[in-house]
Amino acid sequence: MGKRKVFIKTDLTTPEVEHVHDSSGAVVIPLEVIPPKVQTVALHAGRGTANWSFNLSPWYGVGIDSVTYACQRQIERFLDKQDGEKEPATVNTYCQLGLKSFLQYLSMACVALRRELTLSDINREAMDGYLMFLRDGRASTVTQKNKYASAKAILKALCDRGLIRESLGGDDATFPRNPFPGVQHKSKGEQPLPKSQRQAFSLAVKTAVMPIFAHDVTPTSELLAYALLVIALHTGRNTTPLLEMSPDCLRSHPKDDTRFLVLYKRRGHSTSKVAIRADVKSDLGIESMPTVRPSVVRLVNRVIELSKRLREDAPEHLRDRVWLYRMRVPGRGVGEVGAINALTMATLAVAIGLLVKRFKLVDTDGKPLRINVSRLRKTFVNRIYEILDGDVVSTAVAAGNTVDVTAVNYLRPGEDAQKNWRFMGTALVQELLTKTIGATERTPVGRCSDSKNGDYAPKRNGAPCMSFLNCLRCRNYVVTGDDLHRLFSFYWRILRERARMDPIRWRRQLAHIVRLIDRDVVEAGLAKGVFKQAVVDRERERAKHDPHPFWRSDMILSDLAGGAA
Repeated sequence: MGKRKVFIKTDLTTPEVEHVHDSSGAVVIPLEVIPPKVQTVALHAGRGTANWSFNLSPWYGVGIDSVTYACQRQIERFLDKQDGEKEPATVNTYCQLGLKSFLQYLSMACVALRRELTLSDINREAMDGYLMFLRDGRASTVTQKNKYASAKAILKALCDRGLIRESLGGDDATFPRNPFPGVQHKSKGEQPLPKSQRQAFSLAVKTAVMPIFAHDVTPTSELLAYALLVIALHTGRNTTPLLEMSPDCLRSHPKDDTRFLVLYKRRGHSTSKVAIRADVKSDLGIESMPTVRPSVVRLVNRVIELSKRLREDAPEHLRDRVWLYRMRVPGRGVGEVGAINALTMATLAVAIGLLVKRFKLVDTDGKPLRINVSRLRKTFVNRIYEILDGDVVSTAVAAGNTVDVTAVNYLRPGEDAQKNWRFMGTALVQELLTKTIGATERTPVGRCSDSKNGDYAPKRNGAPCMSFLNCLRCRNYVVTGDDLHRLFSFYWRILRERARMDPIRWRRQLAHIVRLIDRDVVEAGLAKGVFKQAVVDRERERAKHDPHPFWRSDMILSDLAGGAA
């Protein structure tokens, strides 16, 4: 169910950039409007967070007044929801990360060129100089890219309004097409929690959140933060939608023991819903709640119930929030003692630090465990992928992303992957050193009577055949009762690929393998008395839950297919 879009009233009297055009058509800002009387832009967040501000006075009177003035007016337009719907936090990032560094560069360029810089000087040469300025050796490539993108967002808006003459194509294009190639590979991102750390954190946060169910509890920022972490751990939702969760976030579900948790995503004005399990008697009130492992729905209902007491006295912009509490100590820009405030990323980080310290949560290196909602989301997605036995399509649906985004940005090799690949490498090296590949004639699919000169062998300097996708069509392929585990491991890997690849491609490239195993190997072997039905059933089930190490990887088939091509 989509959320109805709310049209915000904008102040159309927002000061425009007063300008005229000279004889060449260039934009010129009259000297009498520079500098403006107010040189600090108030970035009112309006979401329970501190109100930011950005002071532009250091860049007036240094030779770049017209550029500084135009950028200030553009920031004000962003805050009034003109030229795009930008949130105050986004505009603050534009200012603190991009505009500050860009104006600093222009002030230095002004001194070097010994003349004043105007809007007509913002061209490809200036942007190339800015990129060189960012590459000072002190900031990472990812940070440089973020600064450039933030500055470009403001300059691009000025281009769209005609204040900067933009060149769109060729070598003189104002903004280079891809100034940071390959930067996506340099950002590590968050890693999912390993199993032991996930279990330790889960036990700690569930223990810490239990006081929220007490009758006389007073909600605090720490207690609410622990509740939010539990919900994030079980739903895998992003930080901002969770922080902005509304009182009507729980919706009915066709199943009695399930509810939909519906969260609003500002990007795209859409909603994200996830099914969470509820107790059948979830409407009986706090008295019916169990003392051990309450459901996520009960936890959400409890948070909504606690916030109901504070919502009427809360500021207008917080009345549709559920993470409300009264300030116990004064906070800079967020209220005095007794004032009603809402959870923010900052208070969430403080609560996480207290949780890690209280329960002595550490990582594999013995350092304090790093926890945030983004890491919990990665943990959730990889856990779902593990439970669904490698079904990336269903995992992407659970994560609320496309298959490509889920596979590239979220999924990570499992904890057994490194161990399995090490075992495979050791075994293969040992067989190569002892020259037992041909002697034992064992392959990941079964046995081979001639692994070096068979039908699909490369026949190059005695290299062994690795074309396992063609084993069932090869005259040298042999299967005994001892090889059924390998064969059925291969069989289940082929079937699991059906959920990972295009159906037409699977039917064309892999479907025949399943048919050949069932018909030409298993049925034929049973008919000839080579296999016993009990052994076949046992090995089939064993391979499904504990496959041969060679066929546990999700990438091995694509690698083999690429090699075969």
